[in-house]
Amino acid sequence: MRTALRPRFLGLLGIVVLVGIAFGFLGRWQLGVAESTAYREAVEQARAQEPAALTSVLEPYAPFRGDLSSRPVTVEGRYAADGQLLVPDRRLDGVPGLWVLTPFVVEGTGATLAVVRGFVTDPSDAGPPPAGDLTLSGGLAPGESPASEPVGEGQIGSVDLSLLVNSWPGDIYNAFLFLESEDPAAAAQPTRVPTPLPDTSIQWRNAAYAVQWWVFALFALWVWFRMVREETLREKTLHEEAARGAGDTGARDDA
Repeated sequence: MRTALRPRFLGLLGIVVLVGIAFGFLGRWQLGVAESTAYREAVEQARAQEPAALTSVLEPYAPFRGDLSSRPVTVEGRYAADGQLLVPDRRLDGVPGLWVLTPFVVEGTGATLAVVRGFVTDPSDAGPPPAGDLTLSGGLAPGESPASEPVGEGQIGSVDLSLLVNSWPGDIYNAFLFLESEDPAAAAQPTRVPTPLPDTSIQWRNAAYAVQWWVFALFALWVWFRMVREETLREKTLHEEAARGAGDTGARDDA
């Protein structure tokens, strides 16, 4: 303790504490990234907003911004006469089935928006989309990654917009819509698919970074402790050698 309380080591301890606090905050920041806290809050905030017209928040071919994920929108237009596809290997409440993916031509821009009209367990239950002018309401989502598994005729492995742009005529929106309601409402429609939240599970790579920062903070404290311990041992050794030297000198003088 006497060694640790010397001004030099107290100064070093102050530096170590400051470094430890900084590393602690860096670790907490990385853990926040791992938990996707900010992203989840942004998505929840987007969901809480009043629905906006699609044409006011996104243009055809424009990049999909992160704050648009799960954003409620309304869109006017009509379903295309053909081009409807089924997306297999989907689940709703644990039940396997398919998404019904239908092109919707947006009024004003003439561009096509991919719409998940609903979920079916049998492809024959998909049915044609309603005809005429409609107003749709739902949540936006970014396009999905390409699927590697082969699919049957009239199907697409995922909502891969890079494939749809070559399958549907005209311009296309770089997003798709989880349909919540139609106006006017049709009599019989597939089961609606709720707009999902993005993946908000913990990201283990960032969690490892958080642990790494905290280990650095403990390491800095351990280095300070080692310096104090080695200084104490060094001084103890010097005292013992000095004591032995004094004893040897005294013995020779007596002789």
